[in-house]
Amino acid sequence: MKIGLASDHAGVLMKKAICQWLESRMIGYIDYGAYSTESANYAIFGHKLANAVESGDVDKGIAVCGSGNGINMTLNKHQGIRAALCWNEEITRLARAHNDANILSIAGRFISLVEAEKLVEIFLNTPFDGGRHKARIDAIPL
Repeated sequence: MKIGLASDHAGVLMKKAICQWLESRMIGYIDYGAYSTESANYAIFGHKLANAVESGDVDKGIAVCGSGNGINMTLNKHQGIRAALCWNEEITRLARAHNDANILSIAGRFISLVEAEKLVEIFLNTPFDGGRHKARIDAIPL
């Protein structure tokens, strides 16, 4: 499995910590930016991540910005993306099991690193339930 990551300046430190978490579990990743805490436009990096997920360059994605909203809105402009803004364990589990989310969006300014790592773990390890949820997923694209 290879994971793509993206952030803005407000999420870069959490993203770096998540990269270390992935490395400690021998999970490959590609960091699409931002790379510093200097002001950065989340949309630039969100589009890079979305393109990578859509093309299959990475299997899933993780995105972090201050509130999680801006980067999540950007990601979901792409037809092949189902980005889910998650803030607790149950929402994260349901985003994967019921919605087959392929990108996890995190609010870097509103949850702790320990919470973020738990959400990443759940996101990466929860399978899509399929069944009745498949028809709902298929109805999303325009």
